[in-house]
Amino acid sequence: MLTLGQRTSAVPASRRFRPMVMVLPWLACVLGALLVHFGLPLLGVDEYWQSVLRRAGVLMIAAVSLNIVNGYAGQFSMGHAGFMAIGGYVAAAITYYGSLFFHGSAGDPAFAAQGTGLMLAGILLGALVAAGAGYLVGLPSLRLRGDYLAIVTLGFGEIIRVLLELTPSQIDTAAAVREHPIRALISLNGPTGFYGVPAYATLFWVWLLVLVTCVVAYRVKQSSSGRAFLSIREDEIAARSMGIDLTRYKVRAFVLAAFFGGVAGAVYAHTGANPSPQDAGFQRSFDIIIFVVLGGLGSLSGAALSALLLSLLGEVLRGPGPVLDAWAHCLAAAAALGIGAAVLRGLRNRGWVVVAAMAMIPVLLLGFAVLSGWAKARLGIDLGEYRLVLYAIMLILVMLLRPNGLLGVREIWELFGPMTDADKRRRTLGPGGPGGPGGPGGGT
Repeated sequence: MLTLGQRTSAVPASRRFRPMVMVLPWLACVLGALLVHFGLPLLGVDEYWQSVLRRAGVLMIAAVSLNIVNGYAGQFSMGHAGFMAIGGYVAAAITYYGSLFFHGSAGDPAFAAQGTGLMLAGILLGALVAAGAGYLVGLPSLRLRGDYLAIVTLGFGEIIRVLLELTPSQIDTAAAVREHPIRALISLNGPTGFYGVPAYATLFWVWLLVLVTCVVAYRVKQSSSGRAFLSIREDEIAARSMGIDLTRYKVRAFVLAAFFGGVAGAVYAHTGANPSPQDAGFQRSFDIIIFVVLGGLGSLSGAALSALLLSLLGEVLRGPGPVLDAWAHCLAAAAALGIGAAVLRGLRNRGWVVVAAMAMIPVLLLGFAVLSGWAKARLGIDLGEYRLVLYAIMLILVMLLRPNGLLGVREIWELFGPMTDADKRRRTLGPGGPGGPGGPGGGT
């Protein structure tokens, strides 16, 4: 009989370290969230910019989640804000009314630990309810394609907005909540919007969920379901001929996107913002679509980076003052990320490209701030008033120069480093080579 040591040595090394490798991404998410939570205050980033980064994190979750259905599966959904509103209202009601029911008050610092537990429970429940709504909407509507699907999802968002406007007034006493707990969960204060939700979503929780969403979305893209999504996006007829159940995979993508859309809305409700029915309107959905299209339909890193940059750009265009006051912090962050990129480059890891790209963000924003200040001082033009015009110009330029978005279906780290075998084959064969368009065995 083999001893324990002999049995362990008989197991291949790749299998022995597999559990550790599976845990590493989640540990990296926690460490990254801790770095953001404690590192930014050390760099001197004030509470205002921390709130901006919290909102930017929410939009990154929303963009990455919408990219699953619009980018991976190639379906055009315009009702993503409806799923965000469902998750936000459910989570807000759980935290607010749960605090009144158990503690008799909402937002009491003495119950911050219990309140954080209520927030996490509300985020999970809100995401599950949003996923359920995504299944109910997606099962009948995803048999449609193109403009018809966009109209159906847009109508869903408007239905959610109207239903939220018709909800009863908010209950604000613990006795009423304990007397009618079920009624309290649907008392969402109508068109005024839900107020009084404690701001338990700190930078740590927001960016932890950002990183977790990115890891899940990346793993979905690399899985068999992700390959099925991409095949449906490229050619539904070919995908069907290969035995892929189109409706099943479309619904799966829709449910995943709705789940993380609910997460985004739930986190947003706990950042100090008051959820309102207008959050379910088409304008919010259109803003998220801009992030996805600008970054590249199918690119996880493109959607996340475009959401971050455009979120910060709106604040930078207000003027150079708030940014230039913290220029040293911006340059310090860029230097730290540059050092991290150099270390990873020394380890021959292509992840250094991501770090280098992140290092450029403070420098680019600082440049935009200087340009905005120069335009206001010399030309008398406030670029902050033309933010939406600049968004439109960016989209036009991207569509003209990069029809598939800035990164297309690729990730930013795939653009650097040694070429893969697929890249070498494409370069060798060219567009007219065997298997390519116009070549033997290829399409016409």
